[in-house]
Amino acid sequence: MNIGKAEALLNELDIKISAEQKEKLFKFVALLDKWNKAYNLTSVRDPNEMWVKHILDSLVVSPHLVGSRFIDVGTGPGLPGIPLAIINPDKEFVLLDSLGKRIRFIEQVLLQLGIKNVTPVQSRVEEYQPEQGFDGVLSRAFASLSDMVHWCEHLPSEKGKFYALKGIYKQEEVTEIKDKIKHIDVIPLRVPSLNAERCLLVFK
Repeated sequence: MNIGKAEALLNELDIKISAEQKEKLFKFVALLDKWNKAYNLTSVRDPNEMWVKHILDSLVVSPHLVGSRFIDVGTGPGLPGIPLAIINPDKEFVLLDSLGKRIRFIEQVLLQLGIKNVTPVQSRVEEYQPEQGFDGVLSRAFASLSDMVHWCEHLPSEKGKFYALKGIYKQEEVTEIKDKIKHIDVIPLRVPSLNAERCLLVFK
């Protein structure tokens, strides 16, 4: 992608991102594109589309994160965890996935980009037992909110929240879990240059 166009899209996010952080985001996309050819990490093949559908789509969540310790469950190739970690160096992120090739890719990204606030973990989510709970449990991969709550309910701290990145808001998904949650916020998200609905569901 043209760097000038990419920077213009970043500016639309209204998020403060340093030149060094922008450089790391570009390098992350380059690594994802390179590794994807051999390891099939994402169905998105075009780096321009990766920038919009993966990077910007992850970054829009940043202003809504409350706390300092987060876990990205079913992170895949590090989404949304790596972009969020790059622009939030003061926060700690655990990136959890069950597939070794994805974790190896993430380890390579951390090494090459010098990212210090990410811990990659290869594990099934139901088998992962953290020493302490997280301020936030992030996911853009779970098929349903019901699955997310069922598999991840041991992960948040007492005040921790779930952050579910979704496309179209479906009331029936919320109805399925209403007995297990206290309150849910539905936050519309606007991803520059993406012609699709996005929303963030935040609940305890």
